[in-house]
Amino acid sequence: MVQHVRKSITALIFFLACSAAWAQAPSAPLVLRPDAPDRYVVVPGDTLWGISTRYTDSPWRWPELWGMNRDHIRNPHLIYPGMVLLLDRARGTLSIAGSQPGGPGAGGQPGPGAGGQPGPGAGTGPIPPGGTAKLAPRVRAESVDGQEIPSIPPSAIEPFLSRPLVIEPEGLNRAPTIIATEKDRVVIAAGNLAYVRGITDPNEASWFVFRRGDPLVDPDTERTLAYEAIYLGTAQLTRPGDPATVVLTSAVQEVLAGDKLLAAGQLQTPNYAPHAPAGEFKGRVIKIYGTTGRVGEAGPLQVISINRGRAHGVEVGHVLALHSLGGTVRDVSRGNTRIALPDERAGLSFVFRVFDRVSYALVMHVTRPISPLDVVRAP
Repeated sequence: MVQHVRKSITALIFFLACSAAWAQAPSAPLVLRPDAPDRYVVVPGDTLWGISTRYTDSPWRWPELWGMNRDHIRNPHLIYPGMVLLLDRARGTLSIAGSQPGGPGAGGQPGPGAGGQPGPGAGTGPIPPGGTAKLAPRVRAESVDGQEIPSIPPSAIEPFLSRPLVIEPEGLNRAPTIIATEKDRVVIAAGNLAYVRGITDPNEASWFVFRRGDPLVDPDTERTLAYEAIYLGTAQLTRPGDPATVVLTSAVQEVLAGDKLLAAGQLQTPNYAPHAPAGEFKGRVIKIYGTTGRVGEAGPLQVISINRGRAHGVEVGHVLALHSLGGTVRDVSRGNTRIALPDERAGLSFVFRVFDRVSYALVMHVTRPISPLDVVRAP
């Protein structure tokens, strides 16, 4: 049989079979969709969120659906294209075909029938004299590195993962700064040189170029939490010193003297299991990424910034419910006195990048457009 064999297969089998309670599972029982399929074959392009949407209206609670313990699946690279998921309606859980603890497939060796797909070469051993052979399934190991199914669509957030998104007020002044350009040009583009003051680590070769964008202002306190970073391009250090020399290796906008640099970090796609914040949680949407000021609306797979961050306990993987701000209206039946309307649930978002006082989240599902000043809560 064709099998994907991996070092973590033992842990995979155990956690798919265990019934440990989800560490932060809501008290409400998970309800299966009436049209949930009994069998589903994982395909490239799937996400854990999308698969779980087929089975329940609360897709962020997929670890409950699969009977997993959150403490053991911080990185949920657990399923791969070609695996077959089976629904146990009596228990309300999913499992992978052929993965039973203590049976075929346990201990790092997948058993016959896992994945539900016959593999080439099954039962093709040497034929003994007499012209007959005993046929039996065989296991073929195949590497699956890089094929793991992510929690959310990586293409929607990849541009936001390593590039500068926000610069906190105190960090802006410390960032290396372009003080002069090649031949004193007003603007420079890819291939041009620039001279930078403030690069203190000569071993840091790759840099992002950015300039300060709009302030991110807390809607509740009117305090500036950070500044958005406008991404301009990339640069490579060619000569250390003060000033140092860099060459622009790419540019999506014109680069000017006074623009800033930030060390380029390694791209790391966050793939944490979705979970709710602990305890009571409330924040506000600051703005819709790519818009100016408190305007614009966000729909599915758009990015929003919120006025809560690491200092408030926000983590990558937190799922936040989105609520349209209720506002106030005049009650004509009571002499035009103003009354407050309740906030209305409008969707879900998934936090994928966290700073000290600001976080960025991907809008996963909405029933109405999301606007700046809308409310985020624990789901």
